[in-house]
Amino acid sequence: MKHLAPQKNYLLILLTMLALFCLSVTSANSSAADIKPPKGLLILKPEPAPDFKLADTDGKFTTLSASRNKWVFVHFWASWCGPCRKELPAIQKLIEKMKGTSLKIIMINTAETEDMIFNFFGKLGLDMPTLMDSDGQVTEQWKPRGLPVTILVDPAGNKRYMALGGRPWDSKAYLEFLHKLLKSKP
Repeated sequence: MKHLAPQKNYLLILLTMLALFCLSVTSANSSAADIKPPKGLLILKPEPAPDFKLADTDGKFTTLSASRNKWVFVHFWASWCGPCRKELPAIQKLIEKMKGTSLKIIMINTAETEDMIFNFFGKLGLDMPTLMDSDGQVTEQWKPRGLPVTILVDPAGNKRYMALGGRPWDSKAYLEFLHKLLKSKP
């Protein structure tokens, strides 16, 4: 009987290792629906995000469809919006912290001119790319309930999460959530 005891230990160790391996594979391949969003982020019923073609302040055009197969952070803002002013420095830090990841961050200014954007960024000391929805038509298609609003679009092009109002995007909770989304299956 003493001869069987080491075999039982090896079997127990092998089963434990197999269980841990299965658990790690499952968590690494979790779906976006399994990830709990931080406070203030609403889960949306997936629906296709409207495509757009907008120019940035340098005249370079961007489309949403060019970001297929990536998570996309779409943020609508305006310089006259108080919560936008408060939130933009956190987004600037988010952009810096998410460099090197597959997250595509798209900032869309709503119905303002290039001069207004430059003056506003100069006053706040911000330097981030932003697209210009000069006539507000793209904003109208996306139907935000106010400004600022952020919508996270999954790699298949569907709206999945929405934040109404400003958020501390550079905080640990939001950064961890975004990193988990990037590792998940949509």
